[in-house]
Order: sequence, then structure tokens, then C-alpha cells
Amino acid sequence: MSPAPARMRAAYVTRHGPPSEIRIGDLPVPGIGPAEVLVAVEVVAVSAADTFVRSGQYVTPVPFPYILGRDLAGRVVAAGPCAPFAPGDRVWSGSLGHEGRQGCFAQYAAVPADRLYRLPDAVSPELAVALAHPAATAWLGWFAHARLRAGETVYVGGAAGNVGSAALVMARRAGARVLAGARPADHARCRAAGAAEVADFAGPDLAGVLRGQAPDGVDVFWDTSGRQDLGVAAAVLRPGGRIVVSAGFGGRTEVPLGALYARDASLLGFVISRARADHLAAAAALINDLAATGRLSARIAGELPLADAAEAHARMEAGQIHGRLLLRPQVAE
Repeated sequence: MSPAPARMRAAYVTRHGPPSEIRIGDLPVPGIGPAEVLVAVEVVAVSAADTFVRSGQYVTPVPFPYILGRDLAGRVVAAGPCAPFAPGDRVWSGSLGHEGRQGCFAQYAAVPADRLYRLPDAVSPELAVALAHPAATAWLGWFAHARLRAGETVYVGGAAGNVGSAALVMARRAGARVLAGARPADHARCRAAGAAEVADFAGPDLAGVLRGQAPDGVDVFWDTSGRQDLGVAAAVLRPGGRIVVSAGFGGRTEVPLGALYARDASLLGFVISRARADHLAAAAALINDLAATGRLSARIAGELPLADAAEAHARMEAGQIHGRLLLRPQVAE
């Protein structure tokens, strides 16, 4: 790898606000500490979480000028003496742009070594960066929060999305019996990802369908959108069952407290931004294994140049992106 220049192109903001606040310009290439790595960024993914930080909806320390973005794939340019990486290593990360860390919508990014992962030869940078956020979310939901165990029965609503499909694959890998909810056009995708049974989540009697598929009840009910009917969860959960909700700021649903109370149910919500570094590393190890063996895939909505970062954020907030939208910082060698 060629040494990094003194300055780089970046997409950044100087204050919280709408997508129109995003600027494209030159900023200094970041320095690195003993346990940090400088990465030449090849491709990044746009996330709803990026828009929450940029707008100020998600409160976290933000150093202005603040470079957007959390998910990257690229190659190591330089590594601090305490970082187990070398120039030229292919790497990915999904943990930038919050808690005071600068983001990755730039030609170069400084990444803490404990939040950077090797990219297997069999995995493209595009797939890695598309999986970074949704697949890590799936790992956290099952293993850090729901404490999924082999032999349990789980239901994933919105199972054809990137979080949902990764959740199906991981639950099946963990030895669970997996039920999925999706539109009929996506049923084949859900079965290919590991679902034993698939239901139309918009059908007239989802609870009845799930009771037929799982007469003894469901141990974990995962609403990946924040819009599923939790009355269905209350109707199909086993006593002591868990509900996992991935809602974002736009999720709206009624919570049947009495019915959940009567079932000793737990309602679990989480944000990936608060995930522990060791949990994210465990997630990355599983993601690498499943992606390298062809068992994880991602829907990619398209690619744009870094200069279109404001357009990408506007489209994300308008609900116009279905899948993962990628940006190219176009690093000059």
C-alpha cells in the first residue's frame, strides 16, 4: 500500500441537521494511536443509524466536523504497535461514527483495532459492508439479548429483510426451529435462509397460523421492523418467552401489557451502537464464517459516489431504499 496523503475527501457535517447539512470536502487524514489502524476505504454502506446521529435523534458525542458513516471495507495502510494488523490486510468494520469516533464516509478512516475484522478471501468488500450492520444486529438480538438456545422455536417477522434473513440463518445455525413472516413473494428466500415454516405476516390470522406451526408456542418472537402486531406475540409466546424489537425511531405498535404480563414475557430492545466490542468481535467471527461459506447474503440497493452522500441520506429518511445502499470514496493509490 502507498502511504496516506496529508488530506482526503470526506462527507461530513459541522452541526446536527437535515441531509442538506452534509458537505463534501477535504479534511486531514486522521492519525492513529497505538491500538488503532488506518484503513484506505474502498466501500461504505449507508445506514439508518447514520441518519440518527447526523440529525441528533440519537444522542452521542459528536466531534465536529463530523465524518458520517459506521460501516466500511478496505485495506490497512498503517497500524499502531498494539494493533495486530499489517499494511495490505483486507478488513471491514461496522462500529464507527458514534461514541466520539469519527465515521468512514471518507478516503481514509482510523479504526480501533478491537473493532476491525479481517476480510476472508472468499468475501467481497461489497458483501462484507452490506452485512456489517444487519448481520451484527442479528447476532446481538439472538445471543447477547434473547439468549437463544438450541432446541427453541423462534419467529422472525420481516424475515426477508437484511436483518431478518441474517437472523434466520443464525438461528438455524444455533439449532433453533425457525418460523418466518414475510410477503408471499419472499417466502422462497426465507426458506432458503433456514425457515422451517413461512407465514404471510399481513395475513388475516397470523396468530392462528403460528399456533398451527408451533402448537407448543414460540420461545422468541422477533419484530425486525417495530411495526409487527405484538398482540400476535402475546397469543403465541410460551410462558417465559421473549420478544425482541428492532424498531428504529419510526417504529410504532401497541404493546398488550396485560397479556404479556400473564405470560411472564420479556420485551427486549437494543441499539447496536451500545454493543460491547467483544460481542461485536464474536458477531464478526460468525459473519465471516457464514459469508465465506456462502450462507449469508445481502440485498444491495445500488451504489453511489461519495459526492452523493446527502442524496443517499435523504433517500434513506424518505423510506426509498430497500436493501443496502453503498458509497464509493474512490481512494487514489
